[in-house]
This record gives sequence, structure tokens and C-alpha cells, in this order.
Amino acid sequence: MRTKHTSHPLSAFPVYSCAFVSSNEFVLGGGGGQSRSGIKNKLRLYRAENDKKLELLQELELESGEDAPMSMAAHPKNKDFACGVNSSAENMRSGDNQNCRLYSVEDHKIKALGSRSTLVLKEAEDDFQKVTVFSPDGILLAVSGSRDLSLLYYPSLSPAALPVHLDKGEIYDASFSAKTLVIATTVNLLVYALPSSDIPEKSDKATGKQKQIPPVELCLLKTVDRPNLPGKDAGGSFRSVRYHPLDENTLYTVINTIPPRTRTKSTPRRAFICKWNAETWEVIRSRKVGDRGLTCFDVSPNGKLLAFGSADYTVGILDAQTLAPLLDVLKAHEFPPTTLRFNTTSNLLISGSADSTVRIVTIPDTLAAASWSSWILIIVTLLVIIFAILAQQMHHHL
Repeated sequence: MRTKHTSHPLSAFPVYSCAFVSSNEFVLGGGGGQSRSGIKNKLRLYRAENDKKLELLQELELESGEDAPMSMAAHPKNKDFACGVNSSAENMRSGDNQNCRLYSVEDHKIKALGSRSTLVLKEAEDDFQKVTVFSPDGILLAVSGSRDLSLLYYPSLSPAALPVHLDKGEIYDASFSAKTLVIATTVNLLVYALPSSDIPEKSDKATGKQKQIPPVELCLLKTVDRPNLPGKDAGGSFRSVRYHPLDENTLYTVINTIPPRTRTKSTPRRAFICKWNAETWEVIRSRKVGDRGLTCFDVSPNGKLLAFGSADYTVGILDAQTLAPLLDVLKAHEFPPTTLRFNTTSNLLISGSADSTVRIVTIPDTLAAASWSSWILIIVTLLVIIFAILAQQMHHHL
């Protein structure tokens, strides 16, 4: 089915993160990073009513020496957003890396609300806040580098639990249900129980002052290994994880496989999207979506669509129920997509890339229905063929 989509060039602005703060307003994070490229690191606020028109509302230039905003998430109930920005090299050397940033959008302006250090980087250590995600109720915020994940309360950014540290593998993504936090690592899924969502501070009866409740260690409920997938791949790693926004018993993962060692250089690194039963932790469905790894993934807020960006520059959309393909935008960017987001009403999709472009896809209401129509047509065709065969056999017997 054909849908409308338009590429928008952004002069000297490599894009690395994105979040919708309303149905038609979104924030882009990007820039040249900490390299001396001369490209400034910024947050930009845009308005887009459809795929055709993109209007810049405001831009906020970050401090000199700071990194580009590498991950971002919008608060589910207001126009605040959090993002990951490493501080300058000088500040990081002194142990003051204010990597977790909180902002609000008011009157088409981006306003800083606060920051917190969750990544203390050693000399020459290369890491950044690659995961930023809010809980569905907006009370908790999970942020993570490659090995350490912090769970914070919103909006204070005070710790809600002791940090999770990985001894092996790397963290690539995380997703909340009402009661659990699932962390996707290169080697497995880690399912944690969430702490109580009570107010993180309480009054001291003797002084009447607020006292901080000490954070507790998160309880690990389950470790889920990578499932067996079709083919002879040597292994693979989880690249992304998302709970279904309307059904906490359904979860989606992206798995990029590792091809077996062969003498040929063209062995594909296949990518799969898997649909899980989050009670039994068994894969319900899986679909191969390409011969190159996926770089970004999202689920529409209405729970009907899955979107992915691939290292082969493709942006695609699947039916969330059946995993049937609905749309492929080939060569959506000149470089692999770095970020991908549905808007709050599930009728726009934004993808961004380090090639300084964004692509906006207008999603018609009938797109998800197209998958069901195709399946119904296939089933009806099969039934017609079966009845024709049965009728022919009965005719021969007579």
C-alpha cells in the first residue's frame, strides 16, 4: 500500500535522537559531537502537521565542548523530555558528567529543568547515555550507558534504585510495563521488578523535614536467553525491546544475528523482529526483516504498528499483530537511520540520520487494516481452492 513520505534536509545537523512532545511537535537532538568539526550540538524543536511541511520553532545550542544528544524520550503525560548529553571533556575528567538532562517545552521554547550525573567516565573511556526511557505512568526514568543503568524518579532525578551493572555484555535498550523493567543486553533480556511508586521522600516526625528514602537493589525476576531462530547463524544479540503499549503480556524485540564464519565476505547479518508472550517468555511470532542489522525500532502508541530502521538505509513498518510487512521506504537516508519515532496519535513517523536528514511518513488509518485484508484474501483464496478440489474429487467418485 502506498503512503506519503518526504525527506527533509537539515543543513549541517547530523541527527541522533528524537521525541514527540505532542501530536505535531517534536524535538531533534544532533550535531557534530565532541569532535572539532565546527558543527554545533543542538536541540531543535519542530512542528510537522504532515510529511510535506517541516517548521523550525526553536533551537537550543549546547555548551561548547559538550556532546550531541544521543538518546531521548518524551514524558507520557506532559511536554517534558529527557535526553543524554555528555558534558565537556574537562568536566568529565573531574567526575562531573551531567549526562542526564531534563527539559520542558513551553510556548514553543525549550527550557532546561535539571540534570544528573549517572555516567562517571574514566580517562579515554568512550561511553554515552544510549538508553533514555520513561515508565508508562511517567514516575520513573531509566537511563543507561553500555554497562550501567540508573533508575530515577521524575522530575527530581533522585535515585529510585541502586544502579544495575553488567559484568558481561552491553545494554542496548530498556522498556517498562506497570510492574517490570526489561533490559535488553547483547546476551539476554533481564526482567526486573519495579520498586514501589510511592513518593520517594517522607517527613521526619521529629524535625518535620523531608528525608530521602535510600534506594534499594532491583529484584531480578528472570533472565531470558536469545531464542532459536531459523538459519545457521553463529549467534546474535538483542538490539531493542518494547512492551506493547496497550497489552503488557506482549513484548517485541529486535535481534541482529551474527553470521557463521565462512570464506565468503557477503554472508548476511540477518535481522529479526520477535513477538513474545511476556508471561511465559516464549516467542509467539518472528519475522526476518532484512540481511543487515537493524539500528532503531519503535511501536506506535495505538499498538497497531512496528517501525524499524535498517543498516541498509531502509525504513519499514510492520503490522504489530501479525508482523506482516506494510511499508518499506528503500534508501530512506544516505546513512543508516539513527532514530525513529511515532507521534502521539500514531499518524506520523519520523526517522533521522547522521546524513543531516529527517524523513516524515504520513500514516493513513487504513495502513494497519491492509494487513488484515491481505490475510483475509489469502484465506478466502485457499478455501476456494480446497472446495474446488473437494468438488472435483466428489465428481470423480460419482
